[in-house]
Amino acid sequence: MNEHEKINYIEFPARNIEAAKDFFSAVFDWSFVDFGPEYSAFSDAGIDGGFFKSELTVSTDNGSALIIFYSNDLEQTSSKIKNAGGSIIKPIFSFPGGRRFHFSDPNGNEYAVWSDLNA
Repeated sequence: MNEHEKINYIEFPARNIEAAKDFFSAVFDWSFVDFGPEYSAFSDAGIDGGFFKSELTVSTDNGSALIIFYSNDLEQTSSKIKNAGGSIIKPIFSFPGGRRFHFSDPNGNEYAVWSDLNA
């Protein structure tokens, strides 16, 4: 559904689009549609978006916005990320309202996962 003046789509850089597709399919069950060799759109992520071919990465160290996933089980999601080739870059920590961790995908993009359960 397209809502007037609401965030509708998000795009991420990827050195290796196939690696991004494999990772996000395995960990978060995303679906993909390719639009040529340098772009792949994703769905089933809470918001639709895509990966574009680029040598750049998103990171909070560079001032990038941080995309944060929600999980009912942080430890399980962390294990899935590591098993699919991602890296934990900030281990689980508590903050007011919950716990979270940061990870990078195989392309080096930074994301976080949080939970308000077992805080």
